[in-house]
Amino acid sequence: MPKNRRARFPALYAATIAPLRRYLARMLGSHTDAQDIAHDAYARVYQAMNAKWPDHPEAYLFTTAKRLALNQIKRRQIAPELSAGHSNIIEFTPASTPGVEHLVMVREEWLRLEAAIARLPPGCRQVLLLRKVEQLSHAEIATTLGIAISTVEKQHGRALRLLRAALQDSSRNNCQNHTEADDEAASH
Repeated sequence: MPKNRRARFPALYAATIAPLRRYLARMLGSHTDAQDIAHDAYARVYQAMNAKWPDHPEAYLFTTAKRLALNQIKRRQIAPELSAGHSNIIEFTPASTPGVEHLVMVREEWLRLEAAIARLPPGCRQVLLLRKVEQLSHAEIATTLGIAISTVEKQHGRALRLLRAALQDSSRNNCQNHTEADDEAASH
């Protein structure tokens, strides 16, 4: 999924989670079912967006959720005893794939890491990428760049310290942003 699509999905999620759950709860008559269907809808939309970002993502999301909810209603009508939750063993089976919230959090963390690496001084960034991505030893990096091994070690250590600090700051800011977004979504 291109970066611009990855960056837009968290905003779509934040803007639509509360109204989508309310819509589904009215349709299904159950907040728990609404939460499950919303999760499934986000997961499906996220996977579909790997191919192409839709022209109207909110409409695409709500249509997907509506279809999933209608399927749930049909299942209830066909097998009411299973939908009542008395003997539905599938409900108790853990998901084998990560949920959409986990995927969004991982994507956000990856974007923060990419941004922090891009902000590193050029020498630190080059040494870090050669060490962590190319998996070269300090000696190999020194030979490749034509610098002393001690310089490589210092640049590598500095890059790690700067990244750690940048990610800690970013994480604190992200937690505050999510709390404010959650509060705002809850008030609507």
